[in-house]
Amino acid sequence: MELLRVLPGGAVRITVGNMQTISLKLPDELLARLASESRARRVTKSALVRESLEKALCERSHGDAASCYELAKDLAGALKGLPKDLVENPKYMDGFGQ
Repeated sequence: MELLRVLPGGAVRITVGNMQTISLKLPDELLARLASESRARRVTKSALVRESLEKALCERSHGDAASCYELAKDLAGALKGLPKDLVENPKYMDGFGQ
């Protein structure tokens, strides 16, 4: 897999390689963090997004298949007021599937 990089020095903002353009929507807070980090590192926002995507996708491809928890971890704890022993206590399964 070829990593695409921004040229250093005076050629900042010129990219190496043939790349397609995409658009993406970001929440204001994430966009502000992206802009701040790109200024601090003196790289373009595009380069930082590419680097982040490469890292995230590479980590996922080297790991095992995602577990059910990993796929739904943003939902864990989302419902309030449920019994604390819901997953462990078999009494909650009485009549399930009948």
